[in-house]
Amino acid sequence: MEARKQSKKRRLPYFGKSPSPAPNLAPLQGEYKTLSGSVVSNAEKSGHGVKKKLGGVISRLVPFHRGQSTSSVAPIAIGSAQADSKPPLVIQNGSAQGPIGQAEPITVQDAGGDVDAAQQAFKIIAPVPSSGEIAVNIIGQADMAVTNLQNLSDTYLRPLQVFNNVVTTLANVHPYAQIALGILTAASNLIIAQANLDHAVLQLLEKVGSVYGFLSEDEIFKNIDSMRDPLAKIARVISACAHFVADYSETTNFWKRLGKNIVCETQTTVSNYTKMLDELMQQYRDCQTRDIQITIYRVLEDLNLEGMAYAGGAGLNTMKKCLENTRTEILKDIITWVNDASPDAPCILWLHGQAGRGKSAIAHTIASWFKDMGGLGSCFCFVRDRQGERREEKMLTTIARDLAGHYPAFRRALAHALAEDHTLKTTPDLLQQWQKLILEPLFKAKDGIVGNVVVVIDALDESGQDSSRKHILSLLVSKEAAGLGNLRVLLTSRALPDIEGALRDAKHVKAMCLDDVPAESAQRDVTLFVSKELSNLSEIGPTEIQQIVEKSNGLFEWARLACQFLNPNAFGQTVKEQFKDLIAIPSGEGKELLDGMYTAILESVVPKSGKRFRRFCSVMRQLLMMSEPLPMLELNHMRSLFSDEDEHYDVAIVLRLMTPVLRGISDQTSPVQPLHASFYDFLADRSRNEAYFIDISNHHDLAYASLQVLGRELRFNICGLESSYLSNSQVADLSERIKKNISPHLSYACKFWVKHVEVSQFDLSIAASVQVVMENERVLFWLEVLSLIGALGGAESSLRSLIRWLKVSMPFSNRILV
Repeated sequence: MEARKQSKKRRLPYFGKSPSPAPNLAPLQGEYKTLSGSVVSNAEKSGHGVKKKLGGVISRLVPFHRGQSTSSVAPIAIGSAQADSKPPLVIQNGSAQGPIGQAEPITVQDAGGDVDAAQQAFKIIAPVPSSGEIAVNIIGQADMAVTNLQNLSDTYLRPLQVFNNVVTTLANVHPYAQIALGILTAASNLIIAQANLDHAVLQLLEKVGSVYGFLSEDEIFKNIDSMRDPLAKIARVISACAHFVADYSETTNFWKRLGKNIVCETQTTVSNYTKMLDELMQQYRDCQTRDIQITIYRVLEDLNLEGMAYAGGAGLNTMKKCLENTRTEILKDIITWVNDASPDAPCILWLHGQAGRGKSAIAHTIASWFKDMGGLGSCFCFVRDRQGERREEKMLTTIARDLAGHYPAFRRALAHALAEDHTLKTTPDLLQQWQKLILEPLFKAKDGIVGNVVVVIDALDESGQDSSRKHILSLLVSKEAAGLGNLRVLLTSRALPDIEGALRDAKHVKAMCLDDVPAESAQRDVTLFVSKELSNLSEIGPTEIQQIVEKSNGLFEWARLACQFLNPNAFGQTVKEQFKDLIAIPSGEGKELLDGMYTAILESVVPKSGKRFRRFCSVMRQLLMMSEPLPMLELNHMRSLFSDEDEHYDVAIVLRLMTPVLRGISDQTSPVQPLHASFYDFLADRSRNEAYFIDISNHHDLAYASLQVLGRELRFNICGLESSYLSNSQVADLSERIKKNISPHLSYACKFWVKHVEVSQFDLSIAASVQVVMENERVLFWLEVLSLIGALGGAESSLRSLIRWLKVSMPFSNRILV
C-alpha cells in the first residue's frame, strides 16, 4: 500500500487574551511616623547692682539652662506593606490547563487536510470568558473569604461571646472580681470588633478563646468570688493579649524598622502569653493562689516624650487602701460606673464629703485594683504640704505621660502631636495641654484601648488657693470632656464652694457624697477597722469597741486616731484610763469631732506652757511653713542654720511623741508628713484651736536658713559635668551625679528660698544674704542647680517676687542695696 505523503504542519494561533490578575483583597497597613523635637540651651551672666541685675536676669532667664533638650531625629516614613498578588485564575478543559483565554496548541492538516480534524480542534478551544464570568469568580473568592472569617469567628470568638452573655447574669460578686470581669468583657469586645484578624495571631486567639470557655464553665464560674486573685491576673494577661491583637499591624511595622524577624518575634510573644494563661488556669483549677510572674510585653517605640513636666511622687499610694471587706457598697457603685459602656454615661464621678470620711482611701483602693489588672490609666494626688511644687501645673502632662506608658496607641498619637508642635512639651497653657495632650490622643487611640480609661485625681481641694484649681475645674466641666465617651475620671475632694459651684450643674459629672452613706454601713466598716487595730489589747473588748464606733460617728480618721490614742506604752496611764479619757472627749460632727481628738492627743503629750511647749510650737511652725516635706536629718540641718542659737536642737525630742498624727518619725530618711491633712489645718486655724495654734505669718527662720545654704553650698559646675554643650538628657549618669552633689536641703533651698523671703518681715540679715547670692556668680550657680533638678521653670516668677519684696521693703533696703 502506497504510503500517503505527509503534508506540511502549522500551529493555530492563540485565541483570547490573558486578563489582569484578580484584585488584591488584603487590607493595607497604615503608615507610621516618629519625630522628636529639640531645645537649645545656653547661659549668660547678669549685670551689676541687685535691683538692675534682677531685671537683667529675668530677661536672660528663658534662654538659660543646660536643657530639657534632646537631639532631633529625622522622621522615618514607612510605606504601606502590599499584600502578595493572587495567581491568575485557571480554567481546566479536560486534561488541558492554562490561563483564561488560552488553548492547548493543536496540530492540523495543511490545505487539503481533513475537515473533521479542524472541527475537532475548534471544539476543544476554551472560549473567551465574558466580564460577567470574571466577576463571578472574584465574588466567589470574596464569599470564600467571608466564609473563612465566619469559620474563624465560630472557632475562636464564640467562647468570648458566650462569656459576655454569662457575665450579665452575675450579681453580688466582690468588687475586685467585678473589675476583673469588666476588663475581661471589654477585652473580648475589643477582639471581636477587629475587622481583620491576622493569621499570625490565630494561635493566641485560640488560647484566649479556650480561657473564656474555661471561665464560662459552671463549676469555674461558681468559684469566681473566692478565686478573685488568679482571676485578676488572668484579666491582666487577657487585656494585654487584646492590645497585642488590636495593635499587631503597628507592632510588626516597628519590628520591621528594627530589622527583627517578625515571625520569630510574634511566636515568642504568643508563646509567652500562652504559657502564662496555662499556668493561671491550672492555678484556678487547683483553687490555689501562687505567685506567678506576670510579664506584659509592651512594644514602646522610641517616641521621645522627654521634656514633658512630670510630678514625681504624685501617684498611687497602696498604703492608703481601704481595709479588706470594708466600703464594699461604695466600691461596687464606682466600679459599675467605670464599666458602664453606654454613650450617655457620665465621664466624671465626684466623690466628696467631710475631712476624715475616707475619700482618699477609696480613691487609692480603686486605683490599686485597676492597676493590678492593667486597667489604670493614671493616678494623680494633691497633698497640702506639697503645694510649693505647684502640682496643678504638671497634672495634665503627668497624666498624658502615664497614659502613653500604658497604651501604645495613645503613645503614638501623643508623639504625633508633639512632633507637629514641640512647644506642647513645655507650654503652661492648660487648655492646650488638655486638648492636644489628652483629648485628641485619646480620641485617636480609642479603638486600641481595652475598656474605659480610668484616671484618678485625689484631693483636689488640697491644691492650694481657689486660683490654683480654677482652670482645672473649667476643663473638667467643658463640653469637650463631656463628649469623650471612653474616659472615666474619679475625682475626690471636700465640697469647697468653688469646687461645688463648678461641678454641681455639669450633666456629665456624677456626684457621690460620703456624708450620705447609711449609718449602719459606716458603723459596720468602722467596727471592722477598730476590731483589727485593737485586737492586741486585752483591755479592749467588744463593749469598748462598740463605744468607740458610736463615738466616731462614721468618721474613719477619728477612729484611726482613737486607736493610736490607746497606747499600752504610754507613760503613767493604763489603757483603761486612756479609754475613759477618749470616751470623755465631747461628741460632735465632722470637724468638731476631729478637733476634739487632736486636742486630746496633744494634751496627753504637750504641756501648755514652758520650754517644752515653746519647742513644740517652734518645730511645728517649721513643719507647717515647709513648702515640701523633708526628713528629720534635713530638718535638723536647716534648724542648725537658724539665726537664733536657742533653736539649734534635734527635732526628734518633739517629733518622737507625735506618732499618732505624723509619719516619717521612725527613721532619718523619710519625709515628715501629717497622717491626715486635717491635722495641719487644725494647728493653723486659731478659731479651731486656741491653745495649740501655730502662727505661720513670718517665715524669717526658713528664709535665713535657705539663704545660708545657698551661700555655703553653691559652686561652679556642681555636678562636675565634662561639657557644657551637652543637654541634661545626654548625660548618662546625671541622676547619680545629682544625688551625690546636690543635697536635699540644697535642692529645697534653691526651689523655695524666694517664697520664704517673700513671706518674711524685712530684716537686714536677710537682705544682706540676698545681696551675697545676687551680686556675684552664685546667681548663675543657682540657675544651674534649678536646671539640673528640673525646676528652672519657676525661676522667673521667683525673681519677680523678689523684686516686689524689695520694693515693699523700701526705704530699708536702700541702706545696703545700691
